[in-house]
Amino acid sequence: QVQLVESGGGLVQAGGSLRLSCAASGSIFSLKRMGWYRQVPGKQRELVAVIGRTGSTNYVDSVKGRFTISRDNAKNTVSLQMNNLKPEDTAVYYCNFYVDPLNWGQGTQVTVSA
Repeated sequence: QVQLVESGGGLVQAGGSLRLSCAASGSIFSLKRMGWYRQVPGKQRELVAVIGRTGSTNYVDSVKGRFTISRDNAKNTVSLQMNNLKPEDTAVYYCNFYVDPLNWGQGTQVTVSA
């Protein structure tokens, strides 16, 4: 059974950077498109970035030019480099399969202070 564990969140001032990591167990990771999502209490979970099996990427408009998603299939990891963070980026961040997501994990909290 595949498990996904997110890490790397924290408290940062506006304009700062964080790098989130997601470690996946299971051999099917390299076959899956992966996404980073975020959720603010009381709001729907939002897809932030997607990476294909061979590295193609897409981003929601609000993070284009600031966030970079990457993956290492040999290590079963997917990362999200977040630069020039804004207070509106504050959320719990999750990684998951882009198609047929698994049960959602704990996520990692990102808090950006003004």
